[in-house]
Amino acid sequence: MKKRVLGNSGLEVSALGLGTMNMTGPYGPPQEPPEMVALLRSAVERGVTFFDTAEAYGPLENEKLLGEAFEGIRDDVVIATKFGFDFDPESTTGLGALNSRPEHIRKVTDEMLKRLRTDHIDLLYQHRVDPDVPIEDVAGTVKELIAEGKVRHFGLSEASVQTIRRAHAVQPLTAVQSEYSLWYRGPETDVLPTLEELGIGFVPFSPLGAGFLTGKIDLTTELDASDIRSTVPRFAAEFREANLALVDLIREVATRKDATPAQIALGWLLAQKPWIVPIPGTTKLYRLEENLGGADVTFTADELAEIDAAASKLQGAGDRLPKALLDLTGK
Repeated sequence: MKKRVLGNSGLEVSALGLGTMNMTGPYGPPQEPPEMVALLRSAVERGVTFFDTAEAYGPLENEKLLGEAFEGIRDDVVIATKFGFDFDPESTTGLGALNSRPEHIRKVTDEMLKRLRTDHIDLLYQHRVDPDVPIEDVAGTVKELIAEGKVRHFGLSEASVQTIRRAHAVQPLTAVQSEYSLWYRGPETDVLPTLEELGIGFVPFSPLGAGFLTGKIDLTTELDASDIRSTVPRFAAEFREANLALVDLIREVATRKDATPAQIALGWLLAQKPWIVPIPGTTKLYRLEENLGGADVTFTADELAEIDAAASKLQGAGDRLPKALLDLTGK
């Protein structure tokens, strides 16, 4: 597996990481823990070193999987996790209000270390910006955790350019995580130029559009009620036909390059900047192997220009998240 460095941080990771969220939901019921532990270890055997989790995934159960899987090989992997929520067992997701108060960050960091069975977190993200806590206080708290050796690098998820700059001035950011793919290119407007200016890496989540860009979802696909995508507007039946035009384009490119649509989508992301590290998620070994093949897909400048020109003519339909989640982004 090829390696990449996240910005100017010196943090080297595999060119493709592994997003682990769906191992404990929400694209359907949680998977069997022993199977997911085996999949995580298989990823390491195939050269993946960068693993993305969060206390909110499960909640709490996802980090335990990584703790079990990586015990004994901790030095071979880079673990990224996230703080930023209270937990409410009465809610449908288990999540409560945003909470990035300094005392809360300190408390949950110690709890995450126990679940991960480690003495340090390689990359600690604020999961969502808390409007009630100045970002300088958040960055300052993580800076103290770095000084104490509990954390090695700091990141933000779904943050605005203004928040990125303010945080970076207190504690240099190693990475920013946001959604980015051929289906959603919002970060290109201002986030990516800012990260390039400041020397910060970028970690796109949902690089395959939550599975849509793989071509496995069509007009007849029915999403189970336990699948969060059943509540996402852009997956709705009335928008799906318009969105499938992009999948058709990706499939055409894949045929020409003897690759799968997923590999084209991931290869395209890797071609955008050398400091971009996508984190496609999966719960299946054959999908993991397919996705990793995306790191070997290359494009000429003319091919990239052709894809951009064709994609620019396609108008996607439907919001990328339910309104409640969309309201938490870009703060």
